[in-house]
Amino acid sequence: MAVVIDGKEAAASVISAVSEAAASLEKATGVKPGLAVVIVGNDPASHAYVSSKSKMAKQCGFNSVQHSLPEDTTQGDLQTLVSALNADPAIHGILVQLPLPKHLDADPVIQSISPQKDVDGLNTVNAGKIATGDLTSGLISCTPAGAMLLVKRIHGDDLSGLNAVVIGRSNLFGKPMGLLLLAANATVTMAHSKTRDLAGVCRGADILVAAVGRAQMVKADWVKPGATVIDVGINRVPAPDKGEGKTRLVGDVDFTQASAVAGAITPVPGGVGPMTIAMLMANTVIAAHRAAGQTAPNF
Repeated sequence: MAVVIDGKEAAASVISAVSEAAASLEKATGVKPGLAVVIVGNDPASHAYVSSKSKMAKQCGFNSVQHSLPEDTTQGDLQTLVSALNADPAIHGILVQLPLPKHLDADPVIQSISPQKDVDGLNTVNAGKIATGDLTSGLISCTPAGAMLLVKRIHGDDLSGLNAVVIGRSNLFGKPMGLLLLAANATVTMAHSKTRDLAGVCRGADILVAAVGRAQMVKADWVKPGATVIDVGINRVPAPDKGEGKTRLVGDVDFTQASAVAGAITPVPGGVGPMTIAMLMANTVIAAHRAAGQTAPNF
């Protein structure tokens, strides 16, 4: 039976380190890390996410600012707000909650966030730094950074000699995850829907990362015995045992099957999910240190 990698425990460890770093920064320089979260419209899931991020920021000792804009906000008004936050020295991290309402174009908004304040790590400047192997001067996208931290808990910092397969090639997760694994000396295969014999490719992986958005797609016979499996998927499936119309969360990996074969595996929920918000806090405190001319902590 596989070791279940506890993302909640790992995230709590990161949050504890972030809180200490924030307190020591404020004591040394008077600078309190500032995180601004922008949300447009009334999507209940987005509001729940934003609420949890704001609450965590306060727990870390940050100055947490939330801008809730109406559904009919224009592109110009949103860009104006981002520009004002870019110019505000008390704000070190800016996060625009996605998805935006359909009439708004997210990409120019994300790209207009100052790379130094882009705590989601989605600006092309930060993406480009990862691509060129610079993991120290930019801000790394939160979910891949969190998933990588879980990989390192099992294998350490140096992945030399290990084969890693990432299923999924999105700009948000798959591509940066592949680059982070490569930077740690793994031999990386990027797999996706057009990959021939996907199951066979996955069976060669010492580290298998699934990020495709298809519920329980990865079965036991896709997993090399003893492999580390990182499941990034979040899918809602019917759960008739809980009552009519009820659902439950599952990943892209069939956990019950795969955990019988894998050496280590992340659960869903409770695996990579908690790491995303923890790394958002880590990025904010890193950005605050840099803005204050201090050496940024490592996580």
